[in-house]
Amino acid sequence: MKERKRQGRWYSLADKVWAVPNLLAAWKEVKANRGAAGPDGETLKDFGERLEDNLSRLHEELKAGSYRPKPVRRVYIPKADGKQRPLGIPAVRDRVVQQALVNVLEPIFEPKFADCSHGFRPGRNAHQAIRRVAGWIKAGWRWVVDLDLKAFFDTVDHEVLMVAVSREIADGTVLGWVKAFLTAGVMEDGKLTHAATGTPQGGVISPLLANIYLNHFDQEMERRGYKLVRYADDLVMVARLKRKAEHLLAVARQVLEKDLKLTVNEEKTKLAHAHWDGFCFLGHEHSHRYWRPREKALNAFKDRVRELTGRQRGVSLKRVLRELNPVLRGWGQYFYKGAVRTLFASLDQWVRMRIRSFVHKRKVQQSADENLRNERLATAGLVSLVSLLPGHAR
Repeated sequence: MKERKRQGRWYSLADKVWAVPNLLAAWKEVKANRGAAGPDGETLKDFGERLEDNLSRLHEELKAGSYRPKPVRRVYIPKADGKQRPLGIPAVRDRVVQQALVNVLEPIFEPKFADCSHGFRPGRNAHQAIRRVAGWIKAGWRWVVDLDLKAFFDTVDHEVLMVAVSREIADGTVLGWVKAFLTAGVMEDGKLTHAATGTPQGGVISPLLANIYLNHFDQEMERRGYKLVRYADDLVMVARLKRKAEHLLAVARQVLEKDLKLTVNEEKTKLAHAHWDGFCFLGHEHSHRYWRPREKALNAFKDRVRELTGRQRGVSLKRVLRELNPVLRGWGQYFYKGAVRTLFASLDQWVRMRIRSFVHKRKVQQSADENLRNERLATAGLVSLVSLLPGHAR
């Protein structure tokens, strides 16, 4: 695409987006990420059964300029604090187009992003973000600004975002598609609403747009020499002295609220000493020099295990283990780097107790494949959290 770049901006990108190989690659990515049907009720299976026709239709609509995204379907998922998080589920066809856009735009914006940004970027993850913060704390940067943005995805200013995108992209067709996704609206209980701000959580392109939007903040803070780590809208900054941390927070608030028209959540934003007060970042809590899962993350994990091992479930132990193991493995692999050996051992014991209770209810304790002894549960395939820890003999 080098020949397409003039005067520091990229032109004539639309043909890269609607190219059939790109649409096919986008479909494979969307299919791998699974997900529910959008507002039109079409499932991934439905779309895949007529894949060639569907991709051909998208190709023609994009090329002819007749493509219009559908409103997203509003759903709510429970949060650990009992509240609900709104998600917007696009139609499968729109997810494919969004992914096709990401395939073209991400390589352009990636080199422009600041080093402090870790969320939803190739080759970067939450563990790297936590490890960077941990390294600074160990080196003496122990005053932490734990900054929370109020309803970030709902308050992204469309004009500010489009200006940020257009600094790199000059193709009006591509800019039109991005704008169309921002303004497609939300369908909830049969009612269509349009918001002047925001990018729906759940959209394939939303994480990339969030990074583009917040890159101004990242670059400005790094330019001033401040130490920060950002993962999507989760943000931590560190300083050696309390007064420096206070100054850091003041500067961050000014850039976020004045330049990006966002709102700092004063109730959840706090200044803390890493060892004395503790703080939370990406589901982890740092306190008394140690990292461990925060209480909300632990409670959410237990709630999920209780759901899968409920005594009223009319399913086999084999199915329970098949559904439970990915939960154990995913949670354990995310939190295994903290001071968690004792916690993991305790949780292993609790999980086995839950399974014993489930089996006892079904009155099949003596069947050959559902023996309750720990070693037989392991033989049956139950994942042990302790076995996921580094250095544990498997």
